[in-house]
Amino acid sequence: MVSKAIDAPTVPTGKLRAREIAAIAIFSGLTVVPAVIVTVVPLAAALGFMTPVPVALLAARTRLRAVTAAIVTTVSVTFVIAGLGAAFGVLASVVMGGLVGEVHRRGGRGVAMFVMSLIAAPILAGLSVVLMWVLVPLRKLALEILDNVLTGIAKTARAVKLDAVGDAMDALARNVVENWWLWMWIPGIVGSLIALWIAAWLLSKVLDRLDEVPLEDTLEVAGIVDGDLPVAPLPLRMAGVGYTYPGIDRQVLFGIDLTLSSGEFVAIVGANGSGKSTLSKLLSGVEPTIGIVDRPGAPGLGKQGGTALVLQRPEAQMLGARVADDLVWGLPVGTEVDVDGLLEEVGLAGLGDRETTDLSGGQQQRLAVAAALARDPQLLIADEVTSMVDPVGRAELISILAELPRRRAITVVLITHRDSEARAADRVIHLEAGRVVEHHPEWMRPEAGSAPLRQLHDEDGRALLVVRDLHHVYLEGSPWEVTGLKSVNMQVNEGDGLLIVGGNGSGKSTLAWILAGLTKPTSGSVLLKGEPTYDHVGDVGLGFQHARLQLQKATVADEIMAVGGIEVGTTEVGRVLDLVALPREIAARRVDALSGGQMRRVVLASLIASDPDLLVLDEPLAGLDPQAREEVIGVLAGLREQGATIIIISHDLEALDRVCNRRLELVDGVLEGGL
Repeated sequence: MVSKAIDAPTVPTGKLRAREIAAIAIFSGLTVVPAVIVTVVPLAAALGFMTPVPVALLAARTRLRAVTAAIVTTVSVTFVIAGLGAAFGVLASVVMGGLVGEVHRRGGRGVAMFVMSLIAAPILAGLSVVLMWVLVPLRKLALEILDNVLTGIAKTARAVKLDAVGDAMDALARNVVENWWLWMWIPGIVGSLIALWIAAWLLSKVLDRLDEVPLEDTLEVAGIVDGDLPVAPLPLRMAGVGYTYPGIDRQVLFGIDLTLSSGEFVAIVGANGSGKSTLSKLLSGVEPTIGIVDRPGAPGLGKQGGTALVLQRPEAQMLGARVADDLVWGLPVGTEVDVDGLLEEVGLAGLGDRETTDLSGGQQQRLAVAAALARDPQLLIADEVTSMVDPVGRAELISILAELPRRRAITVVLITHRDSEARAADRVIHLEAGRVVEHHPEWMRPEAGSAPLRQLHDEDGRALLVVRDLHHVYLEGSPWEVTGLKSVNMQVNEGDGLLIVGGNGSGKSTLAWILAGLTKPTSGSVLLKGEPTYDHVGDVGLGFQHARLQLQKATVADEIMAVGGIEVGTTEVGRVLDLVALPREIAARRVDALSGGQMRRVVLASLIASDPDLLVLDEPLAGLDPQAREEVIGVLAGLREQGATIIIISHDLEALDRVCNRRLELVDGVLEGGL
């Protein structure tokens, strides 16, 4: 292969893929819930307007086969839960949503929707006729009630000497009973037309906004095609490989030459945005835009004995409701997997029945590694898998990965910023601005132990945040009840820098969300300037553990201005980008084109622009290269010097004494060292 132009993404064919099945399950559930609530709680009838939305979103982003499966699933589940009446109402709603979404996906607008409505309205109205035709007792009852009403009106008219009106009512009653299907169908067509036009107008606003958020999976867009080749990803050779993403003029990789053999442990390092994650996609089977990739067979991404890819965001790979379910999701029926053994291997022993949503970020990453091992791959690519794992767990996970080449003959490619992890590898591939360069170990800046934090806290200072007897339970009273926090007491004064540490699952992220007011605690109080934080959402700026989940706008500048408020303009955008050591020209870049570390700094810039009373940062250094870590720590230290109050929740202790003057530790939901 010398070069290859990437074509526009094509609609997938064949049976539904695992990703589509997961989307169907999610959107069907989002449709069923309001439908059932409306059935049980009549006063909640307004929720009925929500039922077309999920299927419309699905139809706007996927093929007709997936939409049809979602409609069948939604109607079936609604019928089982709420009965025939609710199921029929949902059927009409989801068909409308599916039509609007399908027209939108094909680029149709007002005229196309009008024509489609003229075709669909008689069909939708006809469904009511068919239903009444089949349900004979219900039809007889309905017609008898209607006949009694019209006859009663006729008798009343005659009683007041309006005989002509009475005769007309009698004639109407006979006509309705004899031609009931016509009286149901014609008004039904008119009603369906009106409903479709209203739905199209409302949903188009949502779908237009969704168009600004590209959701394509770059692995799919670029096209990984195994064909009829046997799965055999190794040995692998790249020569002169380059890559450019579809729709983007800037080339990401240049002239990559490398080899991978069976049973070796390779580390890929480089600054944020240097192309590490893109290279991992090429190793996974994405075709380069130029150059040669030679392997004996198909990459077999996700297949038994093929290539396994563990991404930076493990929550994006979780599909099962329980840990054990997620571990085997997508495997062929009948595949034998030692679930307990794999969970023990990655440090999740005994958590097979745990809800995946209850896992901490570090536990989710371990689960993603276990799911990869369940496929017994020849090649395992781990992209920053330790970024959310505590120091002890980090060492254990790297030890597991380092042993895989010897114990299982798996080739492991680890993308990392950590010196200790790179040193564990057999060799290191260093990327700089999309090119392979000579690796200098000193670039990694070996991790140094953090100096003991000075326990400086003026108890007589002006209290900004006071936490008393904080206790929080997830799914309280249910069989799945999980205690997140047991006893948290602390006071944060204005100008404090507080570091909260703790192992995975200790409750750090739960505490962060409660401090920001996004979660109301089960008991206890969290007061910011004497008021509960959940009554003043936004006064505490929260940096999420996973930065991408926090970025809602299409471009960097739009994101910063949206979070900062109407007073934030382009000048302020440039200022906060300078503060977080990002070039000003990045303001025009799309959020999805950023690396993980760049996304994290954009979140920080947005929070600074909003000028909150308190900053709570959950793992602010995760995914940052050594230089970026130093720059962000410098930014936070500068904010402290200017009087900002900052709480950092982190596994990383290195150099954070420059930002924080106090340290507390969470152990199994209990804050040690607090008030």
